[in-house]
Amino acid sequence: MKLLLTGCTGFIGRELIPLLIKEGHNLTVISRKAKEKLRIKANDSNLRIIQMNPAKSSEWEGEAIQSSLKGCEGVINLAGEPIAEKRWTEDHCKEITSSRLETTKNLIQNLQNLNKSPKVLINASAIGFYGSHSQTEFTEENIPGNDYLANLCKEWESIATEKPRATRLLIIRIGIVLGKDGGALGKMLPIFKAGLGGPIGDGKQWMSWIHRTDLCNLINESLRNSSWSGVINGVAPNPVRMSEFAYTLGKELGRPSLLAVPGPILKLILGDGARVVLEGQNVQSKRFEKLKFKFIFPTINDAFKGILN
Repeated sequence: MKLLLTGCTGFIGRELIPLLIKEGHNLTVISRKAKEKLRIKANDSNLRIIQMNPAKSSEWEGEAIQSSLKGCEGVINLAGEPIAEKRWTEDHCKEITSSRLETTKNLIQNLQNLNKSPKVLINASAIGFYGSHSQTEFTEENIPGNDYLANLCKEWESIATEKPRATRLLIIRIGIVLGKDGGALGKMLPIFKAGLGGPIGDGKQWMSWIHRTDLCNLINESLRNSSWSGVINGVAPNPVRMSEFAYTLGKELGRPSLLAVPGPILKLILGDGARVVLEGQNVQSKRFEKLKFKFIFPTINDAFKGILN
């Protein structure tokens, strides 16, 4: 299948792109970075990089992207500035928003203009859709929350639904993605290895996570299985509280995990962005059993063993 990918050159893309090429797909990847600066190892004959900013509508007029769109059979849209890595200044919030909404608007508009629509669009969203709550368990059936991230996800998903009628749409509300070389765990590992790790905040907040390999397999299966559509929560079946997450990680590394990171300190570093780490939500999926999707890493112990060994 000829695929167009956005937002797939970072942490998730480093595993997703080689997997899709191994499956026999031909990829065109939109990236704001030059090909030489990307940390992607894949067969060049099946991979084309188009350097452009997909949030700018004028850049979609280029010959390279228009040519790729015309032959496109499937689209994977994971575009979005990382949420919890910087302070939520006014400028950064604008980047968080535009990198998702403007990119998706431009993508959908260009898909609508095609004579032949792609068969499938896989569009990212996030479990932030549900808002944060320490007691409630959320599934695909819950309504959105009403904070900044929930409203962002709601609008992001709404734009994606404007896709061409003939295009199958699957929206994956992605949880905390775990892998050794990036994401939340990539930042935590050096601290824990030094024996300085511990729970963040009071440790009671939920961590609804997914191993990167399982997420990539989920995206791949979404491409292959034409019966899959609608919304899926991209989370492992066993969320944990932050205290268990930190304890299990420390135990797997053979290091103590007693030094909690106080919430006020994290707020000083990340501002409002600290809410993503300090609040959390217990998110489950009601769809995986019916879809018969099998997790390689269903528990946090499985995930840490797979990542660290």
